[in-house]
Amino acid sequence: MYQVKNPAFVERARRLCDEAPFIVHLGMKLLRVEPGRVESALTPRPYHLQQDGVVHAGVLTSIADHTAGAAAGTLIEAHQSVVTSELKIHLLRPARGPLVCTATVLKAGRLFSIVESEVRVAGALIAKLIGTLVIVDGVL
Repeated sequence: MYQVKNPAFVERARRLCDEAPFIVHLGMKLLRVEPGRVESALTPRPYHLQQDGVVHAGVLTSIADHTAGAAAGTLIEAHQSVVTSELKIHLLRPARGPLVCTATVLKAGRLFSIVESEVRVAGALIAKLIGTLVIVDGVL
């Protein structure tokens, strides 16, 4: 369905998640990488929670955004990077328990990619993000 422009896209996606200090600190892990689609997971710890004991919206946004970037990154050339330029997240219900995020590229363009991410707990949809990622020359 999608044209892969970098044969090392899986390794690149893994490196982006394994070496990003903030993502490492959050504890997000990649589960699966395919062209235009990435799945990640995060097991909430006490420092991920807000005052009412549910996962903070910033954590949900971070996993959804970074997973979206990884998905968009599977479809770019080796000398390019993606940067989020706009996102909208819908927080649908409180998150309690392990998070699984699936990001899918809806439109892979020359200059922009449109990606959606869904964050789920035990199959229940918790949050949905739609983002625009700019494709830039140069590896950031």
